[in-house]
Amino acid sequence: MYHVMEFAVIHTGGKQYKVSVGDVIQVEKLPGEFKAGDKVVFDKVLLVDNGKDTSIGAPYLDGAKVNAIFQENGRAAKIRVVKYKQKSRYLRQNGHRQPFTKVKITSIA
Repeated sequence: MYHVMEFAVIHTGGKQYKVSVGDVIQVEKLPGEFKAGDKVVFDKVLLVDNGKDTSIGAPYLDGAKVNAIFQENGRAAKIRVVKYKQKSRYLRQNGHRQPFTKVKITSIA
């Protein structure tokens, strides 16, 4: 017999994330000011599975929410963006660091 974890699929920042209680995830930077330990609520829940039955929203589940605790804002590693055309002396280089918010999932309701 195996132990089944409860999980949910949430939608934030144009992306979908599969989360369980205790997970630490990096999502697109959330608007607003937060301090470490602040509560964050994700109310766009697409799916909840508790091991026995699965609830699927159309597109979102009514009344379902995922609670999390804000940990930090940061910026990802730098990526290089290069535009190059051969034989025409055209080279443009740019760098980009994507901002993110790190949260820890505390409960699925």
